[in-house]
Amino acid sequence: MDPDDHVCLCFRVSLRKIASFVTRENPRVASQISDCLGAGTGCQWCVPFLRRLHQLHLDGKPMDLPVSPEEYAARRARYREKTGRTEDPLLPETP
Repeated sequence: MDPDDHVCLCFRVSLRKIASFVTRENPRVASQISDCLGAGTGCQWCVPFLRRLHQLHLDGKPMDLPVSPEEYAARRARYREKTGRTEDPLLPETP
């Protein structure tokens, strides 16, 4: 995954933003990454990936996800179909 690819697709939070946040703030637990523009608080698809990035940081390894943006988005689409999470927090609610 490239640094400017989005890890959190709901809130469009890039890998670069997450890596910068984690380096600067050094969160004690992965859930604190949600302080970075709400990452992981929408459909929650990216939560396992945020945990992985946090662990890589703790291990002193470069933060990267070995998946293409296209495959990542396709996996998320399947997740949303399976779980029924189809709402997009950035779109207005329909009556």
